[in-house]
Amino acid sequence: MKADMHIHSSYSNDGEKSIPEIIRMCSVNQVNVFSITDHNGIKGAREATRLCAAQKELSFIPGIEIDCNYQGTDLHLLGYQIELNGDDFERLEQKVERLYLEATPLMLQNLGKLGIEIDSEELMQRSGGNPPTGELIAEVLLENPDHHTNPKLKPYLSGGHRSDMPLINFYLDFMAQGKPAHVEINHMDFKDALEMVRSNGGIPVVAHPGLNFRGREELVAELLEQGASGLEVFNNYHSGEQTAYFADLIRKRGALMTCGSDFHGKTKPLISIGQYGILEEFRPYLNQSLEKILNFSIY
Repeated sequence: MKADMHIHSSYSNDGEKSIPEIIRMCSVNQVNVFSITDHNGIKGAREATRLCAAQKELSFIPGIEIDCNYQGTDLHLLGYQIELNGDDFERLEQKVERLYLEATPLMLQNLGKLGIEIDSEELMQRSGGNPPTGELIAEVLLENPDHHTNPKLKPYLSGGHRSDMPLINFYLDFMAQGKPAHVEINHMDFKDALEMVRSNGGIPVVAHPGLNFRGREELVAELLEQGASGLEVFNNYHSGEQTAYFADLIRKRGALMTCGSDFHGKTKPLISIGQYGILEEFRPYLNQSLEKILNFSIY
């Protein structure tokens, strides 16, 4: 079994590839179990469910990634095997979109204070009227030669020390929680996100906990105690020490262990579908967890 349980499609505001393209990429990369986990929405999961219905060689697990907050820390909750016929997730998508649109002027204002000016009209045209992501802001800035003399942007240009993945790196450096251009969004509480996933028949798993709780990894045990069914242990963000810590925590608690690339396309060009680090000693447990998610009726 080769699985990728964390893939974003073009239905995510920062995703690039269509569902048919992702299915083809899964085949090329020999991924036979996958989940579309778009941000706060299920349009991609619905399309993938339809397209994969007749395929025997590819197992699809409907999913979502929900923005939420635990005691002041923003984090992402993955929901697997969720029902796709209700309207909870449609309301969630509309609410989150509204919150980000309201926050956009403040984000641009914060960037301006740092000496990074951007044409807001051009940005909104590029976003099609949708909330522009930090990655899109970076793309618009870096594509314009007028900005290339700005010392704040030089690290993201070719040859700069943050140019390996310039769009996501710009977001992480300026707009992520705790960074200078960040604007706080009133995301739902972690417990409410858990309830939303469970009330829609799903399995709640915390995405990349080591990214959100770096240096405070011991707090992740509380997320399991609060009701999460498992953790995304294997991904492209955890150090070897973090991976071993979370894997051991999961195994001791008998919780679910998952894996995912967090593929987005051009915003994370070094990440491919099916690519993530793994500790071989935990592979049997990982496979057992994936089987439980695949056969959720017996979980």
